[in-house]
Amino acid sequence: MSEDDHPDIPAPHRPRLKRLRFVAILLSVLLLGFVSFVFGVFVSVASDLPSLTKFSQFKDAQSSILLDDLGHPLGVVSQQNRVIVTPHEIPPLVKEAVISIEDKRFQTNSGIDLRGILRAFVQDIRHKGSVQGASTIEQQFIKNALQAQSHRTIFEKLREAALAYQLSHKWSKEKIITAYLNTIYFGNGAYGIEAAAQTYFGREVNHIGCGTPNHQLCVEQLQPWEAALLAGIIQSPSAYDPVTNPGAAKTRRDVVLEQMLQQGYLTRMVYEESVKQALPAPADIQAPEEEPVEGVDVGYFTSWVQQQVIERYGAPRAFNGGLRIKTTLDLQLQRSAEQAINNYLAYSGGPTASLVAIENATGEVRAMVGGRNYDESPFNLATEGERQPGSSFKAFDLAAALEHGISPDSVWASKEKVFIVPNTGGHEKFVVHNDEGAYTGQDTLTGATAYSDNSIYAEVGLDVGTHRIAGLARRMGITTPISTNPAMTIGGLTVGVTPIDMAHAYETIAHGGRRVSGTLAEDAAPVGIQEVASPSQPLPDGSYRDIDRVRTTPVLPASVAATETSMLETVLQYGTAKAAAIGQFAAGKTGTTSNYGDAWFVGWDSKYTVAVWVGYPNKLIPMTTDFNGGPVLGGTFPALIWHNFILSALQIDKSRAEAAALRRANKGKGSGTSGTTEVESSSSSALPAPASAPSSNGNTGGKPAGAGKGSGGEEGTGANGTQTPKSGTPAPGSTPAPSGQSPATPAPSAPSSSTPPASNPSTPPTTSNPAGTGGVGPGG
Repeated sequence: MSEDDHPDIPAPHRPRLKRLRFVAILLSVLLLGFVSFVFGVFVSVASDLPSLTKFSQFKDAQSSILLDDLGHPLGVVSQQNRVIVTPHEIPPLVKEAVISIEDKRFQTNSGIDLRGILRAFVQDIRHKGSVQGASTIEQQFIKNALQAQSHRTIFEKLREAALAYQLSHKWSKEKIITAYLNTIYFGNGAYGIEAAAQTYFGREVNHIGCGTPNHQLCVEQLQPWEAALLAGIIQSPSAYDPVTNPGAAKTRRDVVLEQMLQQGYLTRMVYEESVKQALPAPADIQAPEEEPVEGVDVGYFTSWVQQQVIERYGAPRAFNGGLRIKTTLDLQLQRSAEQAINNYLAYSGGPTASLVAIENATGEVRAMVGGRNYDESPFNLATEGERQPGSSFKAFDLAAALEHGISPDSVWASKEKVFIVPNTGGHEKFVVHNDEGAYTGQDTLTGATAYSDNSIYAEVGLDVGTHRIAGLARRMGITTPISTNPAMTIGGLTVGVTPIDMAHAYETIAHGGRRVSGTLAEDAAPVGIQEVASPSQPLPDGSYRDIDRVRTTPVLPASVAATETSMLETVLQYGTAKAAAIGQFAAGKTGTTSNYGDAWFVGWDSKYTVAVWVGYPNKLIPMTTDFNGGPVLGGTFPALIWHNFILSALQIDKSRAEAAALRRANKGKGSGTSGTTEVESSSSSALPAPASAPSSNGNTGGKPAGAGKGSGGEEGTGANGTQTPKSGTPAPGSTPAPSGQSPATPAPSAPSSSTPPASNPSTPPTTSNPAGTGGVGPGG
């Protein structure tokens, strides 16, 4: 065969095939590497599941509830105005509104949106930075829970996606959407869906009262157009703020409504009705306020207790743990405290008052007024207002003097005195004088106490020693720093004192010389919590219930406390606080600073110790003409407020005792108590007789019965100097009231501070022997 007979056969293109094969292998390797990388990230995150456990606090989160001493709701322990709601409290309509605009495939995805991740990946590479955000609700929740910044790297987003994937396989969709709605920010200070519903709609006529104790939650009342507005805000709370951008907010809301219609969550009729609705008025959009409970402002007390709950159980458990916290607040006494103050200081432009009432037997804070209005001024004067005590500090001088062996009948010179300040080489002098030069020539320590003679108390205090006085005041209950300068003997301190500390320290005298606290109070402080219950998870000690038990510490000998009690009774009987007298046992001390910027009365009857401070809250303003044209002294507004409050408390206790006796009679049971048991701090269920017996002239005229040794088995102490008193016993220093007890005296005429002082009625009774004042503070 010739060459021409052979057909042309092309040579094989081997190099091209090799190149294609190489490219295919390379792409496969790259794809495998990318898949392995993503898988490795997921595996790495899966092995880092402790990161996921930090979200478990949101899984079954419930707000902790604060209750009064009878179990009535006071509010919730909240952070950033957040109120935790449960899945069944969020209507399906609200969840559907959010899902329709934020993650329409929420019910079917696995926590990640692959298309969304790819889109974000491409955009980030194209723009050489983070541009696209997380797309699923799980991813958004993870981002918020991690408090991630808006500008995150690709790898951070992949990690979030991996966590979201893990989350979707461990939590139900219902729990995920609930946790998301409880944590997301809705603008205008509202964190969480319930706070948002309160902020944007709580003042509308159809929602008045929602979200307050004994009312329906605001989120449960939301209409479709309202739910759509909140859902639309999530993407950008500032851009879709109905206050600053109402046009954009309405457009966004209508987009959400359209999405709900398209996805089958709304009917056409409901949709058309919803888009016609107006937005809430900007003036009605306000962050939730601390609402009054039964007309009572409890904000100062609940904020004080909330901090204790956080410190004791940790913030996550306090905010989200569903605790039920029974506090010591008595709403009736709280109302009486506010009314007693408003009777005299209702004028908003004048001075205000702070009041703290502590139960002697238990150390429980039963009423607390920390200012005029918590929402307008949340600064708590009762616990944070460090003001000069004036002569009310002399109670600590007196306790130290009596403990030092100085007799109540010892005689001292009453005249202007000059003392050389120690360690100054004689160059610094401490000059003490009484108000308006009112001196008696000489007087006993008891007389100097009744009329608050500065010249005598300065000498007594310096004889005892300022360091001794300061140390005793701290042990009795003062927690602020106490200076040891000579002026401290008559109340001239470098740092002031708070009403709660003064009430607590005076209670030490009322309780027979023992400082009273409880197992649920920190650092032997006054008690604010009676009981904490955790329905779902055990508390740190493994139990499901913490109950406060009374704990006392000896500070003063009982005999010293009894003697001081008798001496401080004279202050009300014929001294600087006659306006505070109630016609039966009571003791206390007035205090006024030399510039008339602070006025005090701190005293006790057989059940309560009450501190009242009066002054201007924001700065020191002399109250030289605020009481009927004259100065505000401790024996004026403070004594009158104390008097009114104690009378009201006596009446409340009497009514409760009568009601309890009637119930027992109806049940045919006896009224006695049996045996001795350890006291649990729940005084609302045990109401002792309110007061000790007066003498024939209306005064007890001496120490209360039992003050010498402490009543109710108080002598026994534990190894740490503390003990729990027996139940059914009166407070130390108290005497059961006889059936023929004389009535308490009525309140003196009250100047009305809602009008100028010149138009006020008459001042309270004055004494023939005026209270002395000195270089630091008037004696009263």
